[in-house]
Amino acid sequence: TRSLTITSAESAFEKAQGERVTLPCTFVLSEEDVGTLDIEWVLIPADIQKKEETIILYSGDRIYNHYYPALTGRLQFTSSDPKSGDGSVDILNLKSTDTGTYQCKVKKAPGVESQKIQLNVLVKPASTKCSIEGSQEIGKDIVLKCVSQEGTPLLSYDWRRVVSGIQGLPATSVLNKNTGELLLKNASKDYSGTYSCIASNRVGTDECSVELNVTPPINTAGVIAGAILGTLLGLALLAFLVFCCCKKHREKKYEKEVHHEIREDVLPPKSRSSTARSYIGSNRSSLGSMSPSNMEGYSKTPYSQVPSEDFERTSGQNQTIASSKVAAPNLSRMGAVPVMIPAQSKDGSIV
Repeated sequence: TRSLTITSAESAFEKAQGERVTLPCTFVLSEEDVGTLDIEWVLIPADIQKKEETIILYSGDRIYNHYYPALTGRLQFTSSDPKSGDGSVDILNLKSTDTGTYQCKVKKAPGVESQKIQLNVLVKPASTKCSIEGSQEIGKDIVLKCVSQEGTPLLSYDWRRVVSGIQGLPATSVLNKNTGELLLKNASKDYSGTYSCIASNRVGTDECSVELNVTPPINTAGVIAGAILGTLLGLALLAFLVFCCCKKHREKKYEKEVHHEIREDVLPPKSRSSTARSYIGSNRSSLGSMSPSNMEGYSKTPYSQVPSEDFERTSGQNQTIASSKVAAPNLSRMGAVPVMIPAQSKDGSIV
């Protein structure tokens, strides 16, 4: 008696991300298999503590593929009629998360058969960057670095140099294929040129390049002397600016002090009332010193008016004071006889 048998033999696939894979599951039915045909695909988790997840099912001439959201729209049966003996499935636009163990189960009572397939989705190297580490001077050790930002391990790196159509590395170079570092010892001018790095894994490659230009050592003594000279010139300029600012500040301060001293030396103007009072005081002194015998010829006109400042004259003026009657205070109230204020003639005699 012959029962249901799965005939596909491949059990492992390795594909690149973004590609398409067909997981085979072909079978042969026997005459004894008379039950309903069921074809079920499940994903077996890496953690044995978790249960299997159904991803697609064919049963009763119908397809059910809504079980696993991560593969929605990317999973389908290869044949439009799986009951014909082909229960294979296609996974489109592969992702690294699709890596895992898949199992095909075929049931048609009383026959039951299953097969496991391992799928490994690899990521091609991408975004590879080349760089130079160290001084590009003759006699120095220079390190060329190569790193891919994407790519499934294990990645391998290889360097090459193209000079006049000939590919090859300098004799003193040391290459580390795992890290992507190329060491150029005791570099010479002949080491100059374009270097290319190729990063690869089992599903693809990526490449980058860098230009190396080995030059004579820089004259460090001249650079240092120039830096010192520039610093001294900068300090001299700064000192000159500070000196100018201080000088300007002192000049402004001196002008303010001189202006303030001039204002303090100015005397306030004499008031009219103080002039009048001094005039009256001096005349009263003169009257008090006169005796009755000296006052006989003076007018007895009462004094009723205080002379203003207009009557003041300086001692240097040689003006004739007209003989006029000037009013004197009412001396009768003071118990004294009225007197006349004498006037002075040109020759200095009293009239």
